[in-house]
Parts: sequence; structure tokens; C-alpha cells
Amino acid sequence: MRLQVYMADKSEVREDLRYTEGDEWVKVEGANARIGITDHAQYQLTEIVFVELPSVGDKVKEGDVLGQVESVKTVASIHAPVSGEIVEVNAELEDATQLLNESPYEEGWVAVIKMDDPSSVEGLFDAAAYREKLGE
Repeated sequence: MRLQVYMADKSEVREDLRYTEGDEWVKVEGANARIGITDHAQYQLTEIVFVELPSVGDKVKEGDVLGQVESVKTVASIHAPVSGEIVEVNAELEDATQLLNESPYEEGWVAVIKMDDPSSVEGLFDAAAYREKLGE
């Protein structure tokens, strides 16, 4: 199952991020992209109880599965929004999965990808387009 939900619940959508159709977010940090699941996704998943993270050094292509989150309701895949190399993972999530629910944009980030092509983020939703996708 891909992280993809469409209920208008007035989720937090931040102006400084880019978003995917599958409800992942991207924060551009120079040539790197910090990624995670959106507030909307964590709300739909409800209580997240397990996370599977990628490994540092993994090479990913846009759309590849990076990992999975398991909630009390379902299991969902996290997909790479850009191509590149995993340079950092948030290992804290392995013991503190609640960070994905409590702080999806700050402490609940999943991984950092050194992008092959930093301009590729321009193809992702900006905040206004993501709100429109959500019906907000």
C-alpha cells in the first residue's frame, strides 16, 4: 500500500516543503533532500508502531520503496521522492516511532538523500498544489 490518502482533515502543510502524490514531504538542504511522511499521512495511518528504515549508502531511484511504516491500522511503504544516495537515516525512529505521529516535519523525518539532480524537486507539489490535492 502506498501512502496515499484524500480526506480533507486540515492537516498541516508547510510552505517551505515539497510534496509527493504518495504523501511524502521533501525539505531541500543544498544538494540534499530530507524526507518524511506528511502530517496528513500520519493522521490517516493513526498510531504508528513500527518503522523500517533504509540504510546509509543505499542508492535509490525516484519511486523506489525506502522503507515501511506499520500502524495499528495498516502497513504503508515510504517511496523515494528523488533519486540519489541515502546519506543519513533517523535511527531514533526505531525506538521512538511516535515521533512520526507527534512531529512528522521535525523529529519524525525518515532519511536524507544526496540528490543526483537537485532540480528534480521542481516536479513535486508545492504547498498550494498539495493542499489542492488534499481538497483543502
